[in-house]
Amino acid sequence: MSESVHTVTALPTARQPGCPFDPPAELIDARRHGPISRYTHPGGKPGWLITGYDLVRSVLADSRFSSRRDLMNVADFELPPAPPGEFLLMDEPQHGRYRKPLVGKFTVRRMRLLTERIEQITTDCLDAMEKTGPPADLVTAFAKPIPTIVICELLGVPYQDRGSFQEQIDTFMGGETSDEELMAAYTATQEYLAELVSAKRANPTDDVLSELTDSDLTDEELKGISLILLAAGFDTTANMLALGTFALLRNPGQLAALRADPALTDGAVEELLRYLSVAKTFMRTALEDVELGGQTIKAGTTVVLSYHTANRDPERFADPDVLDLRRQYDGHLAFSHGIHQCLGQQLARVEMRVAFRALVDRFPTLRLAVPAEEVVLRPETADIYGVKSLPVTWDREAS
Repeated sequence: MSESVHTVTALPTARQPGCPFDPPAELIDARRHGPISRYTHPGGKPGWLITGYDLVRSVLADSRFSSRRDLMNVADFELPPAPPGEFLLMDEPQHGRYRKPLVGKFTVRRMRLLTERIEQITTDCLDAMEKTGPPADLVTAFAKPIPTIVICELLGVPYQDRGSFQEQIDTFMGGETSDEELMAAYTATQEYLAELVSAKRANPTDDVLSELTDSDLTDEELKGISLILLAAGFDTTANMLALGTFALLRNPGQLAALRADPALTDGAVEELLRYLSVAKTFMRTALEDVELGGQTIKAGTTVVLSYHTANRDPERFADPDVLDLRRQYDGHLAFSHGIHQCLGQQLARVEMRVAFRALVDRFPTLRLAVPAEEVVLRPETADIYGVKSLPVTWDREAS
């Protein structure tokens, strides 16, 4: 069976012209050949590419596959271990040491209690957008400020520092900077967070970071945890809001249905998460020989997990390439699965439910201000997929 397995020589990144929401055609083709393909990492190391829903989900739940950065066998040199606190790149027990103190701070109940504040932030953004008048860039007016303000308030980042924080995160997660610029932005963010942790220890306030200073976590560990929460809490949701709005505007029937029926909001958020899968790929390394999809994954081999093709798997979802806000299904992988399932998923859901609902209600004539093919997308080298800008307009008298 191994002899006939499909081979992918390079991880494709280019999306088909006119199909900004679909995975690259080569990845879709790979999945058609089967849920697992041979793959060679850019550094020349042999690996595997997993494109099917069931296999991706099984790897994410399998403790025989590691998330540790220093075990990623993708190049001729060894990667360093993850810095203290950056638990996304760790296994148990280190992962649990950092994640456990956070779990109670991101519960469904606690996130629901934030709804009123998120509604106010969203209203303020839409008020400013309406006052300025059309056209507007939905990314800067709406998609970025909402999650930025929310996560900064949760962690206790001072208001006056939010702009510079957002700029630094954009720089090291946007996929368009040189290595030198990326490291400079990363270092600046690290230095800022170190100062913030010290300030919270000295003068705790009503926020998550201050609460964490009362634990046994060191300053270095708190700095790493803060970086993960700030980057993830801002970048993923911001791109979901922008790209999700673009997808709705390109599917006017679905947008009309959402406008007409507020009860569709929750389902719309889940379907957009599945359909867009802005967090596209992750990697895991086999700790021992593992049989997977009829293949033997040798110990030490790193596999690439394709979330966006898994969430478009026709064996899991009927008509997967269709955006259907009324879809009935029992789970997607947009927030991952297993012990690394997104800690802030309930916060992201609340933000998206509030923001999309408010946007479609406030601007019933919202539409693109440029042809769809002129909307500038983030490069596929970015960790999170999305749009760089989304020019929109609307009829003033109907707003």
